[in-house]
Amino acid sequence: MSNSAKMSARERIENLVEANSFVEIGRMVTKRNTDFNMREKAVPADGVITGYGVVEDNLVYVYSQDVTAMNGSVGEMHAKKIASLYEMAIKAGAPVIGLIDCAGIRVEEALDALAGFGDIYMAKIKASGVIPQISAILGSCGGGVAISSKFSDITLMDSVGGHLFVNSPNALDGNRTEACDTSSADYQAEAGNVDIVCRGEEEVLSQIRELIQILPANAGTAAEGAVTDDKNRVLDGFSGYATDAKEALTQIADSNHFVELKAEYGKEMVTGLMVLDGTTVGAVANTKEGVLSTAGCKKAEQFVYFCDSFGIPVITLTNVKGYAATKEEEKTISQAVADMTYAFASADVPRVNVITGEAYGSAYVAMNSKHIGADLCLALDSAKVGVMDAQVAAKIMCEDEIAKAKDKKAAIAEKAKAYEELQNGAEAAAKRGYVDNVIEGETVRKHLIYALQMFGVR
Repeated sequence: MSNSAKMSARERIENLVEANSFVEIGRMVTKRNTDFNMREKAVPADGVITGYGVVEDNLVYVYSQDVTAMNGSVGEMHAKKIASLYEMAIKAGAPVIGLIDCAGIRVEEALDALAGFGDIYMAKIKASGVIPQISAILGSCGGGVAISSKFSDITLMDSVGGHLFVNSPNALDGNRTEACDTSSADYQAEAGNVDIVCRGEEEVLSQIRELIQILPANAGTAAEGAVTDDKNRVLDGFSGYATDAKEALTQIADSNHFVELKAEYGKEMVTGLMVLDGTTVGAVANTKEGVLSTAGCKKAEQFVYFCDSFGIPVITLTNVKGYAATKEEEKTISQAVADMTYAFASADVPRVNVITGEAYGSAYVAMNSKHIGADLCLALDSAKVGVMDAQVAAKIMCEDEIAKAKDKKAAIAEKAKAYEELQNGAEAAAKRGYVDNVIEGETVRKHLIYALQMFGVR
């Protein structure tokens, strides 16, 4: 599936790292296998270029699979080179970037190649939560290589030349590529297997460089950079887009730049990275639909664990009324919400929650609330916090009185107003200590920065 017009394996590395900074390791390594006429086949560097270099003044380790050498297939020594690179990266405390363009396992090497997959898997597992792992799918990424990519923290994919699959589209019962290309970036992004989709290799490499700038080098290093924005910047009109999660996070971020992850998966939830006053933070937010879905909760859960592993503070923008209500969701939603709640509650990094809209019922409790250990909970002065919508609550609690009233609409409105004043407003939650401060939308950014400073993040 690879396109020969694309960059070569070496060109990809050269376009990723700073000029003259790449040092290759294991250039002379090649296959040992001689079965099936392998003795006569030349496999330069055993189909993968490995080494280290510099990206935006940060040390990184890189491997780039060479599709011109037996289609970049994974053989015994190919795998050993990647596993060895991981060992070096862990010792150095630096990220690993994999540039993937691979036909899969090298069948000629059989069990030795299969053992190599195990070596790669084990190396990636040992590195999990220790150093950031980034995979970029630039060509084929099938079978066991697709599994390998899922061990990474962030996966990018070129929508032009990339193909991600465990089983190829034509191997699926009743399917043909022409009908549904299950290996495409769009399909895999919607399934949650790709974090960022780019158009073209240059865009992929550019996005990796950006990620390296904001990610910590390892689990023991804080992700801090230069301050490029005014910490006291006022967000004019923030209340107007407080329920537009991506736009709200973009407005809050330094230089209005928010890197969204898994944008096409679990769209009821937004997750991503941004910088606040020079410090990288992770963000989780409900969209305007205001519901928790299974996919959205899984997305948030995985992201919170990632942030916690690398000491990245987490902020949440809460605007949630309940749960997605379908027969399919009913099979999975309870477990998904429980898992997300556990991820929030068990995280050791600073956690700040901002209630931007409605926050009702147990769905609100699960969204990084004070009740499950958020270090600081803020609420916009227009926010609603309670068991349910005031009108619904009034109808339940005052059913008999409303039934007797001549003007039922007026009676409901009166009871709802009383309920909201007593139980549903942000101030009512603040009086009970469930909200630490009620703020104006325009001041959200500076309050979040002050909170991070209070926790000693910067």
